[in-house]
Amino acid sequence: MRPPASSVLEAYRKKGLAGRVGFGLRPALLIVDFIEGFTNLKSPLAGNFDSEVLATRKLLRAARRGGVPIFFTTTSYDAGFLEAGVFVRKVPSLKTLRSGSPWVQIDKRLRPLAREIVVDKKYASAFFGTPLASTLRGLNVDTLVVAGCTTSGCVRATVVDGMQHGLRVIVVRECVGDRAPGPHEANLIDIDGKYGDVDSLSTVLHRLDGRRPPHRSPRQPL
Repeated sequence: MRPPASSVLEAYRKKGLAGRVGFGLRPALLIVDFIEGFTNLKSPLAGNFDSEVLATRKLLRAARRGGVPIFFTTTSYDAGFLEAGVFVRKVPSLKTLRSGSPWVQIDKRLRPLAREIVVDKKYASAFFGTPLASTLRGLNVDTLVVAGCTTSGCVRATVVDGMQHGLRVIVVRECVGDRAPGPHEANLIDIDGKYGDVDSLSTVLHRLDGRRPPHRSPRQPL
């Protein structure tokens, strides 16, 4: 039987892990791979992320109201899949994500505005081989709020790279999802313990709206 998240985090804290990075002064929102190829169940790559997408709509509205820079990612490949390298050997269904196909479009429930940037990536991390890091640096962003899928894949890789680029990374619990609950829960625990903060949607909405967050203990169970 898997131990509860609270006991894992308590064990982490006893070993000097699971601190808090908190919000800085200049947040940006990054929505990772909520594209048709991952959210439309007709795609072999998809999971049921309806609740996460709807929660992300609330996050997106708050970010727009607050004038926060907003980024999306998609994953797409050339016709010969040369850009996919060995990744496509490991995950053959990535061949669904051919450039120009409907599958690589952002989920219509989250349609980007003209001023919002869509980053086209080839691998798990939104930073690997993309201009995201330099763009965030140019905007003086110090905090990256992350939503999207999958928690164990592209979200986790992006969080780790974000931290390694010197950003405070905040993962919004209700706005990330995976194809199975086990990897989702395990990676939220590990992200919260080592790489960024996992916060509730209500807490992050208050921050993006420019209000003080509701009172919370130093740690809440996931």
